[in-house]
Amino acid sequence: MNPAEKVAEISHHLEPLISDLGLILMTAGIAVLIFRKLKQPLVLGYLIAGFLAGNHFDFFPSVKEIKSVEVWAEIGIIFLLFSLGLEFSFKKLMKVGGTASITASTQIIAMCILGYSVGQWMDWSKMDSIFLGVILSISSTTIILKSFDELGVKTQKFAGNVIGSLIVQDILAILMMVLLSTIAVSNQFSGMALLLSVLKLVFFLVIWFLGGIFIIPTVLKKTKHLLTDEMLLIISLALCLTMVGLAANVGFSPALGAFIMGSIIAETTQAEHIEHLVKPVKDLFGAVFFVSVGMLIDPDALYQHAIPVIILSIVTIFGQSISSTFGALLSGQPLKDSIRTGMSLSQIGEFSFIIATLGVTLNATNSFLYPIVVAVSAITVFTTPFMIKYSLPFSEYVAHQLPRKWTKRIERYSASTQAIKTVSLWQKVINAFLIQVTALVVIILAIILLSSTYIKPLVENYHFGIALGALITLIIISPFLWALAFRRVAAEEVEQLMTDRKSRGPLTMLFFIRILMAIFFIGLLLNAFFSQKITLIALLIAITIYLIFQKKLHKQYHRIENHFLANLHGREIEKAKRSRSDLTPWDGHMAVFDIAKESNIAGESLRNLQLRELLGINIVSIKRGEITIHIPQRNERIFPGDEICVIGTDRQVQEFKKYLDQHETDVSPEMIEPDIVLNQIELKNHTFIGKSIKESRLREKTKGLVVGIEKRGIRTLNPESDVILEKDDILWIVGDKKLLADLVHD
Repeated sequence: MNPAEKVAEISHHLEPLISDLGLILMTAGIAVLIFRKLKQPLVLGYLIAGFLAGNHFDFFPSVKEIKSVEVWAEIGIIFLLFSLGLEFSFKKLMKVGGTASITASTQIIAMCILGYSVGQWMDWSKMDSIFLGVILSISSTTIILKSFDELGVKTQKFAGNVIGSLIVQDILAILMMVLLSTIAVSNQFSGMALLLSVLKLVFFLVIWFLGGIFIIPTVLKKTKHLLTDEMLLIISLALCLTMVGLAANVGFSPALGAFIMGSIIAETTQAEHIEHLVKPVKDLFGAVFFVSVGMLIDPDALYQHAIPVIILSIVTIFGQSISSTFGALLSGQPLKDSIRTGMSLSQIGEFSFIIATLGVTLNATNSFLYPIVVAVSAITVFTTPFMIKYSLPFSEYVAHQLPRKWTKRIERYSASTQAIKTVSLWQKVINAFLIQVTALVVIILAIILLSSTYIKPLVENYHFGIALGALITLIIISPFLWALAFRRVAAEEVEQLMTDRKSRGPLTMLFFIRILMAIFFIGLLLNAFFSQKITLIALLIAITIYLIFQKKLHKQYHRIENHFLANLHGREIEKAKRSRSDLTPWDGHMAVFDIAKESNIAGESLRNLQLRELLGINIVSIKRGEITIHIPQRNERIFPGDEICVIGTDRQVQEFKKYLDQHETDVSPEMIEPDIVLNQIELKNHTFIGKSIKESRLREKTKGLVVGIEKRGIRTLNPESDVILEKDDILWIVGDKKLLADLVHD
C-alpha cells in the first residue's frame, strides 16, 4: 500500500470520529446556550442534545460511530469521579462516613426489596427481578454532581451527606456486581464469594491509599519547582489513568480507581491547583458522557414498554426519595436535611447501566431489561435537577405541616444520636487497634505477596538466592512487624483503663494477639521461600534478631510513620502556615477572594475603588489565570474570575468580605500565594536609614508594600510615603519572599 492509500485509509476511519465529536460538541454547545438563557440545569440540555444527535431522531444529523461515543463517555465518567475525589478527600468522607453509610445502606436494602417485589408483581422471572432490585438501588453520582454544580448547592450541609452516600453506594455496587455474577452463574447465593470480595476490596483500598499518600505528595513536593501547569496536568491525568488501570486489572470499577486517586491527590498541597487544571478536561468529557446518555433514549422502546417504564420511574423517584430520607433520619440528620438528601438521590444512572449490561452479558436477564433501564434512567435524570431545586421549599412545607409532636421527636432523636457519638475509652482503644492492625497487616501481606510473586522467581536459581530474597523481604517488612507487635495504641486511654483491674486482662490479651500476628507473618514469609523444617529454624533466628534490634526498628518505623502523617496532613499544615501571621502587631492576616462574573466591581481600577482609603485593606496580589500580579499598581483593574489576595486585620477582612458580598462576589477558602509573604524587618545598618519610604525604593526592591511601621514604640498602619526611616524602626512589608529574605540579610 503506497503512502497516498495509507493516508486515504486513515482519513476514512478518522472522518466519522471527528465529525461525530464535532456534532456532539456543537449540539451540546447550542443546548448550553439555550438552557443557560432559560436558566435551566445544563444536564437537561445535554440529554436533549444527545437525543437529537442520536440515531433515533431522523430530523437532525446523527452520530455514525456509537462505539467511539461510548468510549468517550467512559472517559467522561473517569474524569468526573477523579474531580469528585479531588473535592472530597478520604478525611472528609470519614467525617460523614457513619451518616453516609447508614443512609446508603438503608436506601439500597429498601430499594432491592422494593425492586424485586415490583418485578415479581409484573410477572418477571426471579433473576430479572433480582437484577431489577439492584439496578433501582444505585443512584447516579455523575448526574447529581453535575446538578449540584449547576444549582450551586455543593457546599451546603446536606450535599456532603449525599456525596458520601453516593460513594458508599458505588462501593456496595461493586460488591453486588460480584454477588450477582455468582448467582447468575451458579443460580445460588455464595456467602463465601461475597466475603472474599469484601476482603479483597478492603485490601486494595488500604494498600492504594497508604502507598499513594506515602509516595505521591512527596514526589509532587520535591518536583514542585520543576512543574509547569502543563506538566502538572499531564502528571495528574497520568496518575488518574494509572490507578484506573490498576483498579480494572484487579476486577474493580475504573471509576472507583479514578475516585481513589483523586482522594489521594486531594491530600497534597497542590490539590486546588490540580483541580483548577483538570476542570476543563472534566467539563469536556463530562459533556460527552451526558450527551451519550441522551443518545440511548429510544422512542420505540419507550412506547413498547411504556407501562413498565412509567411504573419503574415512579417507583424509583418515590422509593429512592423515601428510603433515603428515612436512612438520613435514622443516621441522626435533621428533618429538612434528610428530605433534601432523599430528593437528591431519586434517580438511577451509570452503575445501573453497568449492572444491566452484566445481566445481558451473562445471559441471566431478558433483552427487554436494558432498554427499560435506559428509559427509566433518562426520565429520572430529567427530574433530578427539579427534585434538588425544589427540595428546600418542599422540606420546609413538610416541616410546617407535620404535627408538632413528630418534629419534636425527630429533633430529640437527632440530638441524641449526636450525643451518642461521644465514644467510650474502650471504643477508642478498639477503633485505634483495628485501624493500626488493619493497615499494618495489609502492608505486610502486600509486601510478602509481591516478594513471593516477583522476587522469588528471580533468585531461586542462584546459590543462596532464596535466602537472600527472604532476607531482603524480611528487612523491608521488619519496621512494620515491630509496629504490629509493640507499637503503642491509644496510649492515654490504655493508661486510664489499666487502673481498672477488670480491663487489664483484655488489654493484655490484645497485646499478645499482636505479638502472635507478627510471629505468624514472619512464618508466612519464610514458608513462602523455604521448606517447613528450615522455616521453624529461621523463625527462631528472626525473632531473636527482632528482640536485639528493637530500638533501631522503633526509630525506622516512626520515621516512616512521621513521613506518612506529614503527607496526610500536609494540606492543612500548609494552610495553617499561610493563614498564620504573628509578625504583624494588628492581628492581621492574608485572605483570598474570587471575583464573580456578575460582580459590580469587575472592570474597576484600584484607584477608583479606593479600598485602602475606605477599608484599610491592601491588595497584595491579583491572580489572573496563569499570571500573578504582585503588588498591583493603582491603575490596575479587577476583572471577573480574578483571585485577589488582601492583607488586613480581622475586622478589616470581615468588612471587606461584607463589601464584596454586597457586590455579589464569591469568597474562596482562605489561602495565599506562597511567593507572597508578610515579613518583619528591624532597621539597624540598612542603607535607606534617613530616607523616606518613597526614597528608599522599598516597593521596587521587594516588589512589595510597607503596610506598617513602629517608631519608638508607636505603631502606624499603612504609613504615608513621606515618613522618614530611622534606626531601630520596625517595618512590616508584604512582598516577594526571596527579595524580602535578601533585604533582611542586607
